[in-house]
Amino acid sequence: MQWLKSFQICKVLQGFSLSPTQLHRRLFSRVGAPRWNDHDSPEEFNFASDVLDYWAQMEEEGKRGPSPAFWWVNGQGDEIKWSFRKLRDLTCRTANVFEQICGLQQGDHLALILPRVPEWWLVTVGCIRTGIIFMPGTTQLKAKDILYRIQMSRAKAIVTTASLVPEVESVASECPDLKTKLVVSDHSHEGWLDFCSLIKSASPDHTCIKSKMKDPMAIFFTSGTTGYPKMAKHNQGLAFRSYIPSCRKLLKLKTSDILWCMSDPGWILATVGCLIEPWTSGCTVFIHHLPQFDPKVIVEVLFKYPITQCLAAPGVYRMVLQQKTSNLRFPTLEHCTTGGESLLPEEYEQWKQRTGLSIHEVYGQSETGISCATLREMKIKRGSIGKAVLPFDLQIIDEKGNILPPNTEGYIGIRIKPTRPLGLFMEYENSPESTSEVECGDFYNSGDRGTIDEEGYIWFLGRGDDVINASGYRIGPAEVENALAEHPAVAESVVVSSPDKDRGEVVKAFIVLNPEFLSHDQEQLIKELQHHVKSVTAPYKYPRKVEFVSELPKTVTGKIKRKELRNKEFGQL
Repeated sequence: MQWLKSFQICKVLQGFSLSPTQLHRRLFSRVGAPRWNDHDSPEEFNFASDVLDYWAQMEEEGKRGPSPAFWWVNGQGDEIKWSFRKLRDLTCRTANVFEQICGLQQGDHLALILPRVPEWWLVTVGCIRTGIIFMPGTTQLKAKDILYRIQMSRAKAIVTTASLVPEVESVASECPDLKTKLVVSDHSHEGWLDFCSLIKSASPDHTCIKSKMKDPMAIFFTSGTTGYPKMAKHNQGLAFRSYIPSCRKLLKLKTSDILWCMSDPGWILATVGCLIEPWTSGCTVFIHHLPQFDPKVIVEVLFKYPITQCLAAPGVYRMVLQQKTSNLRFPTLEHCTTGGESLLPEEYEQWKQRTGLSIHEVYGQSETGISCATLREMKIKRGSIGKAVLPFDLQIIDEKGNILPPNTEGYIGIRIKPTRPLGLFMEYENSPESTSEVECGDFYNSGDRGTIDEEGYIWFLGRGDDVINASGYRIGPAEVENALAEHPAVAESVVVSSPDKDRGEVVKAFIVLNPEFLSHDQEQLIKELQHHVKSVTAPYKYPRKVEFVSELPKTVTGKIKRKELRNKEFGQL
C-alpha cells in the first residue's frame, strides 16, 4: 500500500506544463478522441491511447477539472487518488514491466485474479497498451478453477494476490505455458515477481500499440453452470461501444460525476462499469475495497463521499433497504442502476420512497456486455429489463432464428447478420462448436428466455431450460422466487422443475430460512409459504414441493447452480 501512496496526486491543481517525458508520450500517443457516430467502426482503436491518454492530455491543457480519475478507499482509512496523468504514467510502467521484464507480447494471455485493489486497474490498462489479452477472475476461484483456466487459455502469465499464491503453486507444475507469476503483496514469495517493486523501477515512457478494432482485448469465462466455463473472447469493440452516442445515454456520465460500481473484478461488469464506461466519459471511478458486502458500510460510504451514481447488483439495494436506517436520502446520489437478477416491484417502490431515486435495470452476459437497459430518459416498466442498446438489435426468436411477434415467449437474440455488432464477443476461444451452437440464423441466441412488447421493452423469464412446464403451464422460476422473497421467512430461494407422475413436472423450491424461522414447524411453514405464493401471483405457480436447505449451491461468481439442483431432481447427477 505504501508504494501506491507515493504515486498519489497530492497537488492535483498544480500547473499543467509538459515535461520532456510527457511531451514524448504526447507525440507518440494516438490521442485526440474523435467523435464517432453510432454506426462508425474505425479500423484502429485502443482504449488506453484513444481514451485514457486523451483525458490525460486534457488535464495537461487545463481542460479537465481537478477531480481524480481514480479514487480508492478501504476500511482501514487508506485512500488513493490518481489523475489521468498519473494513471497514464503508472499504466505505461506496467506495460514496460510486461514487455521488458516478463517478455510478454501482443496476443499473449494473462490471468488476472485480484480483489478490488488499485493494481487491478493498472494491470488491465497495461494489458490494453501492449495488446496482451487479460482474463479476469474472481478471488473466490480455487486451485481446480485456476488450473482449468490456465490450461485452457494457455496463459503465459498470472497476476494475483498473496492469498492465492498457494492455490496457484499447487497446480503450476501442470501448466507448462505459465512462465511468469506476479504477486501483489507486502511480502516476497519465492518464485514470484513482486509487481509493486517492478512498477516502481520501470520507465514511464511507453509507446502504445496501434491495435486494430478487431484485435482481441479480453477473455471472460462464463459462469459454467451447465458444464465447464467457456472463454468468451472480446475485441476492442467492447471498449469502443461505450464511446458511441447511444451507449453514452446509458448512464449519461459527466466529467464531474463520481461512479461507484460494486461489481466483483472477476466479472465483465467490472471491466465495463468500473473502467470503460466512466473513463470514456472522463469522470471519477470510486472504489471501496469492500472484501465482503456490508450494507452498513455501503450506507456510510454513500453519506460520506460525494458519489453521484451507483451501479450494483439487486442484492445490494435489497440489503440496504433491510437496514433500520431512518434516513436514506443520500446527499449527492443522483442515479442508480442494477442488473443480474430481478428486484421485486415493492423493492423498487421502497427505494424510490426512501431515497427519492428510481433504479434503472440493465441486462447482459459475458458474451455481450450491457446489451439491454432502461435508459435515463425512458419510462420505467416494472419487471422489464428495458430496450436494446445500440449497436445491438435485440429480438425474441425461436430455435431457428425466426423473429417472434410481440408478447410471445422465445429466446433473446442479438442480430449478427449481415454485420456482427461491435461489443458482441468474437467467439468462444478454442471451441468453434460452442460458437456455432449459439449462432441461430441471423442471430446470436443468448439462451435466455423472454418476451418483447409493442414498444420494444423486453422481459427476462430465465434460462431456456429453466422454464418449468407443469400441466401445460409454463412457469418462469424468477416469478416464484420473487413471490417467495416477499415472505419474511425466506432469506434465499431457488426454484426448479421436479418430476411428477401426474403433471410431468411441478415447481419445487429450495429455501434458505432466516434465522428466526429455523425453529418453526416445517410442515406448517411449507403450507404458509405455498399459500403466500398463491396470494401474490397466479395460484398455479405455487411450489408443490419445498425443501429447506442451509445454503444454495453457487458458482465462484456467485450465481446459483440451478442446473445442478434440477439435475439432481431428475436423477442425472
